[in-house]
Amino acid sequence: MALPKRKHSNARTNKRRANWKLEQPSLTECSNCHAMILTHNACPKCGYYRGRKVDHTIKGDDKKKREGK
Repeated sequence: MALPKRKHSNARTNKRRANWKLEQPSLTECSNCHAMILTHNACPKCGYYRGRKVDHTIKGDDKKKREGK
């Protein structure tokens, strides 16, 4: 495996990291309740995705709540 002969300078490292930017997530409007939601996800408010009702609860958490744990 190749190894670097010299340490990269701080300027060179910082140039490489200059493009690490935070981006806002892409949001779209829910077709059912018109709330802003993440794209390609079921609406957390009404539970609809692409015009159909889907079960958006996590099964493991739901099971624990029913058992009283």
